[in-house]
Amino acid sequence: MITQILTHTPLWVFGLFFGLVYLGCVQSRTRQVSRSRLIVLPIAMLGWSLYSVWSTFDTHLTALAAWACAWGTVVAIGLARGPSHTASYDAATAQFTVAGSWLPLALMMGIFFFKYAVAVAHAVKPGVLDTTMAVAVVSATYGLFSGLFMARAVRTLGAMRRARLVERSA
Repeated sequence: MITQILTHTPLWVFGLFFGLVYLGCVQSRTRQVSRSRLIVLPIAMLGWSLYSVWSTFDTHLTALAAWACAWGTVVAIGLARGPSHTASYDAATAQFTVAGSWLPLALMMGIFFFKYAVAVAHAVKPGVLDTTMAVAVVSATYGLFSGLFMARAVRTLGAMRRARLVERSA
């Protein structure tokens, strides 16, 4: 069955997988990034997450509500935690120094494999995702993953506010 599933997987999916692995490995190293580069990945993951909900459930109100609740809750928790202590901001260069982490790779793989599993489940047993509970769980999971990306970016952006406050008080 696994072989049959893999042979029916479009080739671009394997390309996407390896691209995400590469991107995750880049994120594992400490690096300097601009504000715009900092928010590109969370915005991309937000878009991919919303597309996943839409492509699976169309405009199902439960799906959109579950996604939004999960995403909003995770981002709110990130905001409540305050600025990241593993990131710093240099106003002179307008660059963030972001500590390397394997978390982005884990999150990208989580989204990738979850979306793949949902697609396989839908292909193998059409209608398996038609219950309200399945719609809510799948959509909330997509919202959780993309919310974690956004929360991480928001906390890192908090390092800029923290640096500005320190600068003003000096």
